[in-house]
Formats: sequence, C-alpha cells, structure tokens
Amino acid sequence: MRVWKVGIIGGGPGGLTTAYSLQKIADRPFHVTLFEASDRLGGKILTPQFSKASSRYEAGAAEFYGYSQFDDDPLRELIAELGLPVTQMEGCAVIMNNRVLSNLDDVRDHLGLEAFAAVTAFDRRARDHMTPEEFYQSDYPEGSTRQPDRRRFDSMLDAIDNDDARQYIEAMIHSDLATEPKQTSVDYGVQNYVMNHPAYMSLYSIEGGNERLPRELVARIDADILRDCPVRSVCKLEDDRLRIASRHHGEDRQDDFDFVVIALPHNQVNSVAFEGDRLAEAIRTHHDYFNYPAHYLRVTILFDEPFWRRTLTDSFWMLDRMGGCCLYDESSRDLESTHGVLGWLLGGSNAEEMSHLDDERLIQEALDSLPDFLADGRERFVEGRVHRWIGAVNAMPGGMVPLSQDRRHQPEPTEHANLYMVGDYLYDSTLNGVLDSANYVAAWIAGRMNNNGKDLV
Repeated sequence: MRVWKVGIIGGGPGGLTTAYSLQKIADRPFHVTLFEASDRLGGKILTPQFSKASSRYEAGAAEFYGYSQFDDDPLRELIAELGLPVTQMEGCAVIMNNRVLSNLDDVRDHLGLEAFAAVTAFDRRARDHMTPEEFYQSDYPEGSTRQPDRRRFDSMLDAIDNDDARQYIEAMIHSDLATEPKQTSVDYGVQNYVMNHPAYMSLYSIEGGNERLPRELVARIDADILRDCPVRSVCKLEDDRLRIASRHHGEDRQDDFDFVVIALPHNQVNSVAFEGDRLAEAIRTHHDYFNYPAHYLRVTILFDEPFWRRTLTDSFWMLDRMGGCCLYDESSRDLESTHGVLGWLLGGSNAEEMSHLDDERLIQEALDSLPDFLADGRERFVEGRVHRWIGAVNAMPGGMVPLSQDRRHQPEPTEHANLYMVGDYLYDSTLNGVLDSANYVAAWIAGRMNNNGKDLV
C-alpha cells in the first residue's frame, strides 16, 4: 500500500497540531517530516524560568479560551486528552488613575454618573452587536447569518461621549487587540471587548506552564522532526508532488512530498521562496489579504514576594499605564513558587515603539508603571526578562471579510491543490484558532489520502 508523504513547515502550535490531528484521523499509511528553522519547538508557546529562582512565567501565549458552554471546544478537549491539568484565570478590574475599578459600581463611584452611563451604553451596543452564539461562530462565515461590518473599530469608540469612559474601555481591551482601534474592524474590536463577559468565554492556563502542550504533542507525534532546518523554497514537480529545499546542520537537502502544509506565522510566510509564477502570485495574494500586522511586548519581573496580593487577588488586571497594558500575576499559575512574578503585556503601536528600547530600560519602565499603591514593591525587584513579539500576531485575523474555509487554507487550488496553509491569522489570532485551522487541513488531507490523492466530490 502506498505510503503518503507529508511535509510540514513550522514547528509551532500549527505544525505540531496538524501532525497530531492527521495521525489520529488518517487511516492510510503516511509519513510526516516536520521542518523547524530554530532549535526549539512550540513557537509562540514559551514558558521560561528565571535564573535567580525556580519560578516560571509565560513569555508568549498567556492563556487559552474556553467555549465549552456553547458546543465543541477542541482545544480544551485536546488538553484533557493529553492529561494536562488546567487552572482557571479570572480578572475584571481596570487600574485607572491609581484606582482599582472592578465593576460598574466602581466606575460610577470613581468616574461619575456620566462616565457610568457612557460605559453602560457602550456595553449594551457591543453585546447587541454580537451575541455569545455569534461570538462563538464568528470565525466560520459559512455558518453565520450576519454580514461583516466593514467599519473600523475607532468609529464605534468615537461615539462614546465621555473621555473617562472611553479611556476606561480602551484600557480594558488595548492589549487584547494588539493594535490600534483604527487598524482593526468593528467586529474584531467588539470580540475583544465582549470576551471580558463570562457569558462569552472563560480563560484558563495549563498547570506547570503552557509549554507543556507542545511538549506532550512532540512526545506523541511519529515524525521526522528536523530542528535548525530553515526551509528555503517550495516548488512543484512534474508529477504534481512538491519539493521542499532546506538547509539542515549546514547541509543542503531536498525532500519530495505528496502534501505540504505551511504552518508558519503570517510574518514568516515570506521567508520561503515559492517557485513558479502561479504559486508565487497565489502566496503573495494570500499574504497580502491577511497582512494586518499587530505587535506584543512582554516584560516579566521576578520579585522576592507577591506584594500586590495585599490589594489585588485576580489572575490579571488591565493597567492604564505604558499605553494601556495587561498586568498578569504570573506566580498565581505556580502555587509552589515562594517568589512573586508580574508580567506586563503591551500591545499595538506602543509595543512596537518601545521594543526598540533595551531590556534594562524596559524593565525600569515597567517598575515605574506600578500604580502608587504598589510603588513600594519596586524595592523587591530580583530579576527581569523581556520578550518581543513584533508583527507576530494579526490586527484583523481572517481579513476584513473572512474567506470560506477552503479558500483560506488552499491559496492555489488549480495547480497546487496539495499545498495548504495553517495559522491563527486565518481565524482569531488565538491558540484555539490555530487548532481549528490544523484540524481542518488534517481532515482534508486524510480525505484525499482515502481517495487516491483527490478531493472527495
């Protein structure tokens, strides 16, 4: 029986989950070769440890989104399947003008009745714009009855007639967007606002670090995994197979495959040369359609104790400093840690601009941003780390108008029907989205294997 050959370019969550999903569902013999340009697997899932204490922190993807209350939740099911325990994450407060605003009552008491009315009106508009069910279905245009809103999100924010209310709302969502309101759509902006309501989703992380997910996937994948193996080009052969040219440990190599999956972050797709005019043009068109770069910057600081817990007990808070950021209690993920760890997540243009500062300056900026009621904690500093994710996420995932599932994943269906794209930028810039993408492509390839390499009619 024929053994199908599958090449996967990218050893991040997309590549690993594609290989794992294909392994679960395919009932024909196949072999996977996975190419990773760096020396590590896991991509944007990264859980390092400080050098001065055995405290871990999330340097990349900080949390997973839970949708079990609606329907299938493939990511949560995968994590359970791998035997990984999870910790729920909660946070609803905005620290604004050195005050902790945990609810609408706090908004009324500290910002006044006009701000309260403006925030309440915006909340009503946002939830009327997108119901929990529409939020769950928002990445699947085939199953949605609503038309995409082509306006930019700043048009909705401009309707807020109170400056304090607008500042409060922008602080609440800025780091989630990873971009500026004028650079994303109303629909995506609303998604990142309503996600703060428990009716729309929940948040959780993996005990012991989110990087346990890619490690468990690697342990279960039967594949040739080539680290330190950047791919140089992809081209079509006369027999319709695809050839991947790469360089592994200083040696050039060529491998031929029946199917190729490009599981690279959007900002890395152009690192590969796609040969042939038709394929090159299709990849350029694909890249341009989703080319809305967004940015993250993480500053994480180890303290000798979690001094903030005198007043703050949630997993995270939104902070109105450093251009608006999310402040994570990273040590809440690790109950055995005797130290305290805070992580600042900056998004958008401010993250891009500040990424040019050196690590020492960024760490000092983070310390200086602590609200006044936590300022004494600066003396408890032990160690700081900086991680830059510039252009690594998408400001308008799925594009301004989402394409069909097939069109998103197959950029050139006529002469290169065996080349697929997988990525979070095709859905919602989350790990949930990248798994949906991987599952879709894996099922498509498995079906073609069963049909002698052709699509089912």
